[in-house]
Amino acid sequence: MTSHPTTSTLAVDVVDGMERVSGAYPGYRRAHARGVCFDATFTPSGDAAGLTTAAHLQHERVPATVRFSNSNGSPHTLDGARAGRGMAVKFHLPDGTATDVVAVNLPVFLASTPENFLNLLGALEKDPVTGTTDPARVAAYIQRNPEAAAGFQAVATMPIPVSYGTARYWAIHAFEWTNAAGLRRFVRYRWEPGTGVHDLSEVDGTAQEPEYLTGELVRRLADGPVGFTLRVQLAEPGDPTDDATKEWPADREEIVAGHLEITAPVADQEHWAAEIFDPTRITDGIALSADPILAFRHDAYAVSYDRRSHNT
Repeated sequence: MTSHPTTSTLAVDVVDGMERVSGAYPGYRRAHARGVCFDATFTPSGDAAGLTTAAHLQHERVPATVRFSNSNGSPHTLDGARAGRGMAVKFHLPDGTATDVVAVNLPVFLASTPENFLNLLGALEKDPVTGTTDPARVAAYIQRNPEAAAGFQAVATMPIPVSYGTARYWAIHAFEWTNAAGLRRFVRYRWEPGTGVHDLSEVDGTAQEPEYLTGELVRRLADGPVGFTLRVQLAEPGDPTDDATKEWPADREEIVAGHLEITAPVADQEHWAAEIFDPTRITDGIALSADPILAFRHDAYAVSYDRRSHNT
């Protein structure tokens, strides 16, 4: 089973806050509680090989495991709701190690620091009388943290996907690539669905089965693999690399790093449900940026893992 180091008090406070917002469900992740895993193969295009020495981005295909999920900490969130989705990919490298890309269907995050995220969770806590979030508290958070406005706008217009396989997913953080000559370049990742993006209306979303996305993807796979393209945006000098609330300009150069083909549900869902998909699990040729949210996610995931592994 995956091990993890001693975690910070702040990480405990954040996971406690997540439980107050979504509830505590023993045995489940504190975010992206309900998910399903699939076998996949990643075929690099070779276009990234001159920018990074990372093994999975050279020229040989590698196996991968993909977890699709709803972002909520409750496993009972309806698939037809306007809510976050996740696509986490674990690349199985030739040397027996792994590296992860963890992405969501939002281009930016809602907080620039772990402390701000803790404050956001406080603003999202439900009123004990009404059972709903107080819009005034959320508005006050945005007023104090205007960098969060773009993320909240993205949440308000978040699509309801026809399929897990027809949504777009962003890894939101910057990473630093290093090539064989030692040259460094900051990048951001985005998964583009091979079929294009296809959404449902709110009316059609509410008409779906509560967990329609899993069954839909399994049925879709009966007709053949479901594909995604890994697009990589390249930073220019001055682009923010330490703030997940800020997008880079749309005119930045992009490359296609490779193509992912999802083939079938994994044979052992219980095993993969217990695993951690961690954006800080990197490999040679890739380094973390100075984004404090990115580094903090490792500690928060470790707290969540400890609780769910002890069925608390």
